[in-house]
Amino acid sequence: MYMQPTSIEIIKKLKGAGYEAYWAGGCVRDILLGIKPKDYDIVTSAKPEEIEKTLDHTIPIGKQFGVILTVQNGHNFEVATFRSDSGYSDGRRPDAVIFTNAKEDAKRRDFTINGMFYDPTTDEIQDYVGGQKDLDAHLVRFIGDPEQRILEDHLRILRAIRFKNTLNFQYEPATYQAVQKYAAFLIEKVSAERIRDELNKIMMSPFAVNAFQDMEDTGILKIILPEIAKMKGIAQPYEYHKEGDVWTHAMNSLAKLPETASLPLRWATLLHDVGKPETFKLAERIRFDTHDRVSRDVAKKLLTRLKFPKNFVDEVCWLIEHHMMVMPFLTMSKGRRLAWFHHVYFQNLLDLFYADARGTTPSHEELINKIAKIYHDDIQSMPTPPPPLLHGEDVMKLFNLKPSKKIGFILKKVREQQLEGKVTNKEEALAWLKKIMKDLKK
Repeated sequence: MYMQPTSIEIIKKLKGAGYEAYWAGGCVRDILLGIKPKDYDIVTSAKPEEIEKTLDHTIPIGKQFGVILTVQNGHNFEVATFRSDSGYSDGRRPDAVIFTNAKEDAKRRDFTINGMFYDPTTDEIQDYVGGQKDLDAHLVRFIGDPEQRILEDHLRILRAIRFKNTLNFQYEPATYQAVQKYAAFLIEKVSAERIRDELNKIMMSPFAVNAFQDMEDTGILKIILPEIAKMKGIAQPYEYHKEGDVWTHAMNSLAKLPETASLPLRWATLLHDVGKPETFKLAERIRFDTHDRVSRDVAKKLLTRLKFPKNFVDEVCWLIEHHMMVMPFLTMSKGRRLAWFHHVYFQNLLDLFYADARGTTPSHEELINKIAKIYHDDIQSMPTPPPPLLHGEDVMKLFNLKPSKKIGFILKKVREQQLEGKVTNKEEALAWLKKIMKDLKK
């Protein structure tokens, strides 16, 4: 069954047992905006033990806070008891919860547009906080006292920016002032993982550039992403970058990504020139020598600090390290090109080339188009690369070598010969290697 009908059945069960039950929060907001919700959170007057008795397949994921998970028809639903909170000494979770009614539960939530309840069985909205009015006005507004909402959970500072920009809304003035005033709170008691998750949601939005501009305007950027803030005001050579400084170029490039761009590609595009502030120098013109490698290293530290998985960091850093590889593809041999083109990250690298070019004035998109044509022609000629002819053990045995980076380099050269069709079996590969090694010793 679909998620929505299943969630309605859960509400019917709770109501049938004599309890109030509603959809809550983001799903109500999205439904009223005509957006398909990603999940359906449910609130109820039933206490946690009563939820467990009424519903099947429950998991007490946050029972002390009144939250029970139920698994129905392959979908997970959080079912929470109406509550009010008593103090947030850790800046995230309430010190204690008091089970209460729908009105009090709504008042403890973050933004008015997230504080509405909806009964899908009667088509009735419960709005105790003015959420519908703000939704119609396209406003993001803290419920009640903005300072109190921020003190309860410091991440709400970044969430305000996310909702404003992912929904393409505006800030209610007092909300904006509070975000500015308490920006520094974001690094006091908020974990890197929670900040990362909010940033990822921003990055996947069509309005990510606006969100980063808001972060810069409010002072949040230099607190949570100081490496990116440093790009502001770093001049670039005018003849190649008439669009402006490094910050402007990064924002332009991010804006040029396709809607289908993956999260690693988006981060790589944002960070591809993050090493330019450290490599700026004025010689015969403004130069950023080795900025690709420095950008890779800066990005690795930033992403590691935000607790991204290692494989994610590796992909982003690979893309950044090679984002200046445009010209070599026009002159390298077909075998070497194919080794690159069949790399698992190459399609993302090609998209990064495009974003980089389109984010530059004047654009050199015609150059990227040439590479894209070569790429598609080469891939068409060899859609699937053949298995390698040699492995490390073969090379070590042939030349009596110990494991080292040299083995990888030799295998890479053999692979290029194979992809170019110059060696077609193991015997030919070994013979070619013997000849090359013999020539190198002369």
